[in-house]
Amino acid sequence: MKINLIPVGRPETLEVIRIGDVLNINGEVFDFSPIGEGDTLPATAIASDWFMNMVERLNGELELTLILPLPSNYSQEQAFPVPLENVPNGPVSFPQSLPPPLPPAPNFATNSGETAV
Repeated sequence: MKINLIPVGRPETLEVIRIGDVLNINGEVFDFSPIGEGDTLPATAIASDWFMNMVERLNGELELTLILPLPSNYSQEQAFPVPLENVPNGPVSFPQSLPPPLPPAPNFATNSGETAV
């Protein structure tokens, strides 16, 4: 299976599990096993807004495109994702975001009332 990714600024999270030709996306199951060699299923025929473009089977491999939600602390790998090739069964690994920013350091008041930095 090949999964292409289109980054979009969205607050949702994306969790995908692959089992053969079946994808579980955030708990919703999509079975693409009826798609035969050379067949194409338009994204508009799939009842989910996670799919972009079409789903097709070429040379025995399913190829599809999913939206990759971008958090505010997105990484370069998320902003410019490469296709996921030969995706194995199990949880799908997506590019990870950057660590969250550290909170600002607290200001401590000194005995004289001045603020120490």
